[in-house]
Amino acid sequence: MESETAVAAVGHAIQLSVGPVFLLTAIGALLGVMTNRLARTVDRARATEARLEGSSPEELSQHHTSLATLSRRAKLINRAITLSTITALLVCGVIVSLFVGVFFRFESALTVAAFFTTAMGTLIAALIYFLREIFIATAALRIGPGGGGRPGGAAPPGSRR
Repeated sequence: MESETAVAAVGHAIQLSVGPVFLLTAIGALLGVMTNRLARTVDRARATEARLEGSSPEELSQHHTSLATLSRRAKLINRAITLSTITALLVCGVIVSLFVGVFFRFESALTVAAFFTTAMGTLIAALIYFLREIFIATAALRIGPGGGGRPGGAAPPGSRR
């Protein structure tokens, strides 16, 4: 009889942890998007740095402005990635707390609530940084003649402004 009770308790803990597991999946997808944006920003910065040598003074000024924008974007997205990773770790803490509470028969509600509310706070902060990075990228987007059609004002490889 005691074995059935233990299995039921574990089953209940699994039911409770399904929501946080879905949240982990969403955070993982968000981290994928953010790391992709960071990689593209770094690639764009490297391409811009490669064009510095041999640039005219006017082009040099444009390249430095573009690099400053790309640097700011990279810092913001890095903060968003860091906070999203902390969020994922806190959600893992929620899941562990649920199971530990079941196995050691202690009230884990306060621990779960603390982990979850902290996780939501870090997720909110991560999304704010992510949104700020998107606003900067959009503001730096130049489309049309002379704009190169690239975010950050970067011209296509091999083109001249």
